[in-house]
Parts: sequence; structure tokens; C-alpha cells
Amino acid sequence: MIDLAGTDLTALAWFIAAWLGFNVLVELSPLKARTLSHHMNLHRRGWMEMMSRRPVRIMDVGIAAGLQQGTGFFASTSLLAIGGCFALLTSTDSILKMMSDLGLKGGGNPALWELKVIGLTLIYAYAFFKFGWAYRLFNYATILMGAMPEENAPEEHRRIFAEKSAGIMVLAGTHFNRGQRAFFFSVGYLGWFVDPRVFIATTFFVVCVLARRQFASRARALAAALHQLPSAPIEPAGGMKTETGSSNPFTR
Repeated sequence: MIDLAGTDLTALAWFIAAWLGFNVLVELSPLKARTLSHHMNLHRRGWMEMMSRRPVRIMDVGIAAGLQQGTGFFASTSLLAIGGCFALLTSTDSILKMMSDLGLKGGGNPALWELKVIGLTLIYAYAFFKFGWAYRLFNYATILMGAMPEENAPEEHRRIFAEKSAGIMVLAGTHFNRGQRAFFFSVGYLGWFVDPRVFIATTFFVVCVLARRQFASRARALAAALHQLPSAPIEPAGGMKTETGSSNPFTR
């Protein structure tokens, strides 16, 4: 059985509490309405509403495909990170010797080292599942874009369909954010390999960085300010008449 020191237990408890607490802060607390993620979710809903009134939606599908590809990249990166963690487990002795030569505290107990690596592996596994599910959700959102009622459909029908489609898009963004948050906290977790006190400090640093981006970043201010701008009117469908007399929606 691995006997964790009091400082290790304290640092690990602080890490878990900080991660869970930050999730609650930005997703469940009353302060979530002031976050960058919340404002971007509002823009996602606005995007779906505007798309339901557009006669040509190729641009929208292209944007969704780009979001899906980015999510796939992070999912692949998570698998690579998991593989790297398994490589660390097979090189325990050589790594501990190197850490001892450097005078680092984490280079003494092989069992504790392996426990730390397993914990890091679990973080990346969690990120993979979040990115994998977000990838599927973006795929579902793209399908719903293709199934969106045409602009001549009843207004209420289009509005409800756009609202539900936006819900899928928001859910995909939420899971993507959770996966990225796991990546950020994995950076803080690396401090435990050096010393529990470094672990506490790096976790605090990650929380500060994430909190600033959500509540006090320039990106958040710009996203919030854009809600005050009026939406551009949607031109009637039909396009322009070409020389052949046909209506081409791509030549506006």
C-alpha cells in the first residue's frame, strides 16, 4: 500500500477541489452568466437562429466542420498523451534516477511515482472522452443544419428547430470546454512530480489563468459587447438572374 504524506494528500485534495469548484463556478453558479463561455453560447444560439433564415447555408456547414476537425485534433492529442504516460510507467527507474541526480524530491519512491503517472493518465483519458463526445455532438449539429427547414417554412417551426439545434451546438461546446479544461489542469498536475508545494502553486496558477480568461479577458469583453449590435437583415431568397434567366442563389 502506498503511504501518501500529509502534504501530498493536501495538495491532491486542493487540486480536485479546485477543478470541481471551477467547473461549478463557470457552469452552475449565478456567476456563469458573466463568463466568456456563456456569451459564446448565446452567440451559438444566435448563429442557429440566423442560419434558419438564410437561404444558402454552405458557409454555416463549413464552420461547423472546422469546429469538428479541431475537436478531433484534441481527441487525437489526448490519445498521444495517454501513450506518453504509459511510456513513463515503463521507464520508472531511469526517470527516478534522473530526478535524484537533479535533487528533485519526487525521485525517491517508485510506487508513488507510478501513482502520479496513473493519475495523469486518468486526466488525459477523461479529456479524450470529452473531446470524443464533443466530436460526435458537432457531427450531430451538422446533420441538423442539413435538416433545417427552409426559409419559407412556418416561422414557429423554424424557430423551434433552430433552438433545439442550438442546444446540440451548445452542448458540444460545453464538452469541448471540459476537455480543454482537463488539459489545462494537467499542466498544474505536473507540479506534483516535483513537490507537493509546487503542485499547490501550479494548480493555483492554472485556476487564476482560467478565471481571468472567463471573467476578465478582452475576448470576454468583446463577446459581451457584440450582443448589443443589431443583426444584419436577411435578403429574400431567389438570388440574381443570370444571363440564362435562371436564379442563382450563389450570385448575390
